[in-house]
Amino acid sequence: MVMQKQWLKWFVVGMLVFVGASICSRSVHADDSLQRVKEKGVLTVATSPDYPPFEFQVNQHGHAKDVGMDIELAKQIARDLGVRLQVKNMDFNALLVAIQTGKADLAIGGINPTPARQQNADFSQIYYYGGESFLVNRADAGKLNRQSALKGLKVGTQTGTMQERLAKQKLKGTHVVTMDKATDLILALKTHKVDAVGVETPVAKAYVENDPELKDFKAAYQLNPKDTGSAVALPKGATTLQTAVNHSIQTAKTDHLFPKYLKTAGKYMQVNTANTSMWHYWKYFLAGLKETLLISVCAVLGGIGLGVILALMRLSSLKWLSWPALSYVEVVRGTPMMVQVLLVYFGLGVFINIPALPAGIIAVTLNSAAYVSEIIRGGINSVAKGQGEATRSLGLTKADALRFVILPQAFKNIWPALGNEFISVIKESSIVSIIGVTDLVYELNVVRADTYRGVAPIVVVMVIYFVLTFTLTRLLNYWEKKMKHT
Repeated sequence: MVMQKQWLKWFVVGMLVFVGASICSRSVHADDSLQRVKEKGVLTVATSPDYPPFEFQVNQHGHAKDVGMDIELAKQIARDLGVRLQVKNMDFNALLVAIQTGKADLAIGGINPTPARQQNADFSQIYYYGGESFLVNRADAGKLNRQSALKGLKVGTQTGTMQERLAKQKLKGTHVVTMDKATDLILALKTHKVDAVGVETPVAKAYVENDPELKDFKAAYQLNPKDTGSAVALPKGATTLQTAVNHSIQTAKTDHLFPKYLKTAGKYMQVNTANTSMWHYWKYFLAGLKETLLISVCAVLGGIGLGVILALMRLSSLKWLSWPALSYVEVVRGTPMMVQVLLVYFGLGVFINIPALPAGIIAVTLNSAAYVSEIIRGGINSVAKGQGEATRSLGLTKADALRFVILPQAFKNIWPALGNEFISVIKESSIVSIIGVTDLVYELNVVRADTYRGVAPIVVVMVIYFVLTFTLTRLLNYWEKKMKHT
């Protein structure tokens, strides 16, 4: 057991060192960043489209379109470089990781170039100074109209943002609640889970102009304007690309394009509120359903195949087979799936540029395989030893005995447990939305940001998940009854 723990320890340490060394190696040779972008003919930009008017999505002919001031700036940079723009959507917290691991050339999303962030990424010159504000419910606007009135109350901020840092430093006696999505914060505000939400002033104005239930007021923070500005994030050492981005930003400033970008974003936001019925967004939910089913089916099939192999390795008397399988199962069961998804997408992305959907399928499959292997191992152990002895007396090889006698009986015994794992995969696969896979949860957040409606999209997705799991449960029960009569 001691040797197993040591083996597992050095395996994990070795993987972390290998990934870290590769990231450092990439940054050392990053000065050809502009040349590489031009050679591939594509500028890949990571963003989190839940922050109007900076970046958000609109329903255009049944398909999601990325729009906003930051998207317009990204288009301008791509035009100046003479390349095509590719936008990758993901959580705000993953933006800097995306450029560090080569998943994106730039990250743009109302990012403040704080000293902490500058340790891990380079930044362009600041292209927009927004200022800070608070959003409150209009019904509370009479008493919550200044920063001092928030003392003793709950203030929501987006995780990892400057608003979170300012609230924790400046709002003494206030309970700061952080969430990953701006849409979640707005829903928390409207359902009175928080009393106010700290956002940049343009974001506050955008919500107030499109949601009559909200009101805003300016924050009283004493700040240097540079501390509230937004900049484009780049990989460390990408000096040539940084120079080109700064040139595009300076051109946009000289030509007074940013007011036009904001005006264009405002027009899109008015379109967003023209029809906010859930039926209007049925194509979004259908697209999310297709992705969810694809991930689930692939993960279930792959999980069973890999799970059988892991189970047989665990049962092997050969230590060089059983120990790696045991270590794998322990690592997977001992770490959150979110971390595993990020490791596959960003960690393996250092070596192989895996798109978000395949990365999500791989991560969910690897996670499911660990649990399935334990279920299968238990099923094999539940088969009476006499069955194995009978197969040997009939002259069957170990492989044939396993294939034709042991495994069929084992699967019959573990079918209910496997069914529960299948259902769990459908629900837990929603975590892949963090890397931009357009599954049901991803589309849910898009519709919420698009319509400014917090609850209705959640209800729709809940119903879809319930129908999926209920149908699968009935099918699994049917096959279980069939097995009992065979």
